[in-house]
Amino acid sequence: MDGTNRVDINIGSTVKVVQKHHQKSGQLTEGKVARILTNSPNHHHGIKVKLEDGTVGRVKEIES
Repeated sequence: MDGTNRVDINIGSTVKVVQKHHQKSGQLTEGKVARILTNSPNHHHGIKVKLEDGTVGRVKEIES
């Protein structure tokens, strides 16, 4: 699943996000969701989340 729909992402979900400074390279960071920062139900670049380690980025992949 991609991370464009808020309903697909839950607190504690394992996801891969792209941080702002890695958008051009597309480097992904994996972690567990601590907070969902995007309020809208969907976002075409991915829902913005904060991971448990403090990393903020947009969800590109949701691990099953």
